[in-house]
Amino acid sequence: MNQVIPGIPTAKRQPFSFIYTGLIALLVLVMMSMGAEAESLVSVKTDRVKGLPSDVAISAIWPYQEQLVALGQDNLWVFDQVANSWQKNDFVLQGAVSSVVYNKDNTYLLMADNADGFINKVASFTLTDQSLARDIPTLPQPLQSAAGAVLDEHLFIVGTSIKGIPLMYGLDLSVHDLSWETYPVWQQQGDEIVTSVVAQTDRLQVTLGSSTGKREFMQQWDVKNGWNRRGEVPGAIVEGTGRPIGQGHVLYLTVSPDHTKTKMMSFHTITGSWAELEHWDNHTVLFGTGWKEGILWVEPSNNLGESHLAFTQIQSRQHFLTLVDWIVLVVYLALMLGIGLYFYMQHAQSSEANFFLGGRSIPFWAAGISLYASNASSISYIAVPAKAFATNWQYLMSNLIVVFGLMFVAVWIAPLLRRLNLISVFHYLETRFHPSIRLLSSILFVVFQLGGRMTVILYLPSLALSTVTGIDITMCILVMGFVTICYTVLGGMKAVIWTDVLQLFVMFGGTIFAIVFILMKLDGGTAEFISSAMADNKFKLIDLSFNLTDATVWGFLFLVFFDTVLTFPKDQVLMQRVFSTSSDKHAGRSMWTFSAIVIPGSAMFFLIGTALYVFYQVHPERMDPSLSLDATFPLFISAELPVGITGLIIAGIFAAAMSTLSSILNSVATVSTVDFYEKRFKNKLEKQNVRFAELVTVVAGLIGIGLALLLASYNANSLLDVALELWGLLGGGFAGAYTLGMFTRRANWQGVVIGVTVSFIVTFLSWSIDLVHPYFYMPLSVFVCIVVGYAASWLFPAVEHLDGLTIYSDKAKSEKHLIKS
Repeated sequence: MNQVIPGIPTAKRQPFSFIYTGLIALLVLVMMSMGAEAESLVSVKTDRVKGLPSDVAISAIWPYQEQLVALGQDNLWVFDQVANSWQKNDFVLQGAVSSVVYNKDNTYLLMADNADGFINKVASFTLTDQSLARDIPTLPQPLQSAAGAVLDEHLFIVGTSIKGIPLMYGLDLSVHDLSWETYPVWQQQGDEIVTSVVAQTDRLQVTLGSSTGKREFMQQWDVKNGWNRRGEVPGAIVEGTGRPIGQGHVLYLTVSPDHTKTKMMSFHTITGSWAELEHWDNHTVLFGTGWKEGILWVEPSNNLGESHLAFTQIQSRQHFLTLVDWIVLVVYLALMLGIGLYFYMQHAQSSEANFFLGGRSIPFWAAGISLYASNASSISYIAVPAKAFATNWQYLMSNLIVVFGLMFVAVWIAPLLRRLNLISVFHYLETRFHPSIRLLSSILFVVFQLGGRMTVILYLPSLALSTVTGIDITMCILVMGFVTICYTVLGGMKAVIWTDVLQLFVMFGGTIFAIVFILMKLDGGTAEFISSAMADNKFKLIDLSFNLTDATVWGFLFLVFFDTVLTFPKDQVLMQRVFSTSSDKHAGRSMWTFSAIVIPGSAMFFLIGTALYVFYQVHPERMDPSLSLDATFPLFISAELPVGITGLIIAGIFAAAMSTLSSILNSVATVSTVDFYEKRFKNKLEKQNVRFAELVTVVAGLIGIGLALLLASYNANSLLDVALELWGLLGGGFAGAYTLGMFTRRANWQGVVIGVTVSFIVTFLSWSIDLVHPYFYMPLSVFVCIVVGYAASWLFPAVEHLDGLTIYSDKAKSEKHLIKS
């Protein structure tokens, strides 16, 4: 029978009116105003660059490590930006440079050392040694009209042979012994000349013209799909001007067929759409190169003989929030604080059970909603639409399969652990195996949540919002962090769960409006959306190929089996909601609620990504070429949506971040108090334990804020990848311990220790040799731990008295084995 604590509202007395009033206030605010006419998203600024001396004729120009290098008749010239002058360099070059391949780190010169001008030599260029570095083999065949690009540590050269046959060669730059490899090419259609090759993300963009003057067209190539024709080029590409920008665009200078107009064009490699950014009438451009955030080009010499250089670059325009948007955002944040204060006034901190588990009186449906809200972070709100925008719906299959895993958890796992009356899920590992296993797994959980997950949750959405809205990234991090700390400390688990309920409605409401808004903006409405998306295979869901490097059904089955079915209890953040329900039956029902929301919720985020794809395919001029793919949805929110709705959806991004953040803070405080503080200070009063948990909540939140600000200062994105990889490397072993504990009677603590140790070794070895994608580190570690741990357990005595600790125990026996919390 559930204990009802005086002053604590029961499930029937939760603050429905408070949440309802808050939602009404938000809706009234967003209907206060409609959006104004959309302004241009980018501007183009053109400046002159000082030309070389009059007696120097430029034959090639390229960027080199933030510098600008020009090739004259016999010497190199380097541009000194500070002095605004060209400095002659003593570098001596043997052979004629036909084309230049460059990226951030390397420069390669495509050269011809014979009179016919065919390219047969590639040289690695560096100014530091006053010579050409690294001996690169001669091309298998001489090429004409060749160009190249560096993609995934491979140098690709595309051109035509002496007989006019297209050829593509690749060179793996990561190995010591260099050797050219021949790659398949597109199906040739008449006389074709390569005019540019540009690498963007994971693709090569190859433009092709002809000696007969026909319009140019584009071919796109990637390792997985091969060649794909992307249609005609609006003009002729100016030599050397193709350059990638952002994560999806390529900039070009093109010349109209009548040579009367030069244009700066952007091509979006995902939607296949062109947009004009700027044009110049009666303007002659000889050739150019990418430089900084734009294109530098060479014009014919003036009357004095001095070469003319001009530079044009894109300047992004941020879309600042209106007063109505700020009011909506402030009202949302006030609601979060209000819910925390409400439960504080209701004595939410009167006991550990209240602060950590909401008095074990949370309705199953609210716990289920909170499970979804805490699992669907701001990364999902931003990254999932970006993934669907760039690819298709194959990753949705992961969530469809997860639902079946959650059903298993609802029937077997959640009721089993709820009957044990746990607060910390790691307590189970101590009861089933040994205190040291509980201690190590708890430490790993706290370290990862503080050092990895919290930092990502705060940093990434703040970065995306600051990029497009002008909201200071530091302010984003501080506001989300401090507001979440406040309502989590004030209201404990009840505040966390009931804010999750409100935040889910905010997230879903904003997303649904954005989808409907896009459909209304399309001339053909829903029919145009469906036909365009289907034509480009954007709804592709199932991949039955046996390839663990792609999003296949078999890969997802493998992941869900090990990451959900067998090891769901490893996540204290999720399990704490299960423990907050009133009984084992309600614990199972919370998981059923969670599983019921997963499919429509996930489909909604994929749907907005596909809708954005169709919208920007129709309106390519509404994109900002300099932004990353993850900024696609935030850009649409800030630039296209009506006033008020923008504030609501940004509140949704805040909600997605804060729901996960509050869950992490409360869980870290719970584990720190129950697994460490109480075991060290066993005679402390319950009120003192709660005060310690409040202190940990504040300290943990400040650590997360501090690390996120550190990332913002140094832009150290690589640290995020390292943190996520470490979780896969270190977390799988202890996750496998739950499987051995719940699903076997034979497993003992000695076998588990051996299994965890071996899993660490195997996973680190796999990481060191890149055996599998990092996505599979966790299931690999779990698998090794289960197999080795179970086998090793036979070397030691069997464990007795396992009633209630495995799925083989009935309910009656389980109730005799309650763990005192």
